Amino acid sequence: MNEILIATKNAGKVEEFKTLFERYGIKAVSLLDLDEELPDIEETGSTFEENATLKSEGIREILNIPVMADDSGLIIDALEGRPGIYSARYAGEPKDDKKNIEKVLNELKNVPEEERTARFVCVLSVSIPGKPTLYKKGFCEGTIGTEEIGNRGFGYDPIFIPKGYQQTMAELTPDEKNRISHRRNAISQLEDWIINQS
Repeated sequence: MNEILIATKNAGKVEEFKTLFERYGIKAVSLLDLDEELPDIEETGSTFEENATLKSEGIREILNIPVMADDSGLIIDALEGRPGIYSARYAGEPKDDKKNIEKVLNELKNVPEEERTARFVCVLSVSIPGKPTLYKKGFCEGTIGTEEIGNRGFGYDPIFIPKGYQQTMAELTPDEKNRISHRRNAISQLEDWIINQS
């Protein structure tokens, strides 16, 4: 396999996945690269795994090609796991990173630093015609800051401080982020499979 479709229109995710797959000689294309408009796949699952599967298997059935989908989000311990699977739309529709961040910071405003533990989680679902769907899960542990800092990345990166770092994810270079991100950790678990397919 020398090409895989990443089932997303999120430009930030697309760039991360393209960079990560490039080292294995696999060309990653996204829904943004397709000439045809595919129907939207509703993320009606109650877990990251279910949502990732809906996307990868749904698009594989339409196009009959290898498809990888991810469902990822932010789990905050003090908020009983929220925003979780609702991370992208935590503040409502349409998606708005700024409003999502404001909502999280507001809900955590009286929570002390030691209780602001959180993690990014990424579940990858890889669906190849004629084969069982594969799943891998990656995490990036950290804490939630008290204000937005940094202008790199996307989503909750400006308020997420990875474990072992003083900076937010949005202050790290793309290379630094790729080394520690939840997506990187999930893809690392797929390395043997990727090498065998390339």
